[in-house]
Amino acid sequence: MTERENVKILAIVGLTGAGKSSVVEYLTSKGYPKVHFGSVILNALKEEGLEPTLENEKMMREKLRQQQGEDVVVQRIIAQLHHLIDAGQHHIIADGMGAWYAYRTLKHEFPGELTTVALTTPRHARHHRLTKRIERPLTEVQADQRDYDEIERLNKGGVIAIADYFVSNEGTVDELHEKIDDLLRKINF
Repeated sequence: MTERENVKILAIVGLTGAGKSSVVEYLTSKGYPKVHFGSVILNALKEEGLEPTLENEKMMREKLRQQQGEDVVVQRIIAQLHHLIDAGQHHIIADGMGAWYAYRTLKHEFPGELTTVALTTPRHARHHRLTKRIERPLTEVQADQRDYDEIERLNKGGVIAIADYFVSNEGTVDELHEKIDDLLRKINF
């Protein structure tokens, strides 16, 4: 195994529509590698020839957990993180970590190396974004249901509440990028 000196994992968390993908896209454009929690489910859907709908994603999350354990997603992400670290990567982005058990598991697996950043955006703004997005748009009713599912079933509230840093995403994309750059300097990432 490669030496783990100076390894930093930056987990971007928040409810759907808060801007996680925008931040992660910005960070990967700067050359940071990423792992994506949601890709575990999306890849499983693709393998079974299913469309990435809200209903199919929920079904697949539950199916994988029943078949391979509640921690199936985080265990696959841990393997990906170790692979990147072994390949010499020291600053890695974790996109979409939401479940409380995933947070606890990563904190245990990578002690002192995980920093969480919660993106906060008012509900009305998040929902507006979700209805306008090109990939997997949601109706207002679906956006409400997604919020409830993320809070009640995926336990995202705790991860957001305990985040190390909070970034408000109510302005322009350029303003968000500026806030992220300021945070990266602050944490020496």
